[in-house]
Amino acid sequence: MTSALRLASFLTLFLAIPAISVAQTAGRHVTDYTVRLAGFTIATASFDTVLKDRGYSVAGRFRTAGIAGLLTTISGETTVEGAVARGRLAAGDYRLVYKRGERSRVYDVKMRNGNVTSSTITPAPRRNPDNWVAVRDADLRRVADPLSGLMIPAGSRICPSTLPIYDGETRMDIVLTDKGTKPFTIGKRQVEAIVCGARYVPKAGYRRDRKDVEYLKSVSMEIWFAKSDVVDLYAPVYARIPTKTGTLVIAATRFGN
Repeated sequence: MTSALRLASFLTLFLAIPAISVAQTAGRHVTDYTVRLAGFTIATASFDTVLKDRGYSVAGRFRTAGIAGLLTTISGETTVEGAVARGRLAAGDYRLVYKRGERSRVYDVKMRNGNVTSSTITPAPRRNPDNWVAVRDADLRRVADPLSGLMIPAGSRICPSTLPIYDGETRMDIVLTDKGTKPFTIGKRQVEAIVCGARYVPKAGYRRDRKDVEYLKSVSMEIWFAKSDVVDLYAPVYARIPTKTGTLVIAATRFGN
């Protein structure tokens, strides 16, 4: 998975950080997104979050569309399940099935109290130890899966903050900085969005000499958050990622129930 596409899919997948207090209010939150590159729609995504008194689950789908879909079909189906205990979300199982054309790869991660207890990739990828930055045990502590990364409980600080993410292969930080607020329109509804600057910092689980990784490390991104009207959480409604082929824009077209 290329780094730009990884970020595009994960920024539409991210959900609540484990170990942050959250009101135990049952509810369902559905979000649909479009992904555009240089003004053209290249993908769509949809995510269904269910928050219960003692647990939560998320199911998401991501698929190329438009011109991108004609060239190569790329899709992903992802799920996460976890517990709500003492006002905190704790992810337990995360899975991503990623398909590119006829090829597929499955990422399975099990977590406990924010620590990864097991992580597998099927089929296992080939790696060159000379240029691969290996993931160490220390990298897998106090992290969030991609579906438990960017939906933040109301009352918590959104930015500045650093989000430690492990996607089943790569350990990365998303460093957020405060850029104020702006209005954002979703359908016929306008919301007040919290605007954060975002920086991509790969920590482990990536190829050292990849030009796209180096490029993403150097650019300034933005992620906008808005409060859900269904559950007591903030979630991304807009993201902007500069790439060498144009600006990648992810925007919510549905946000709520």
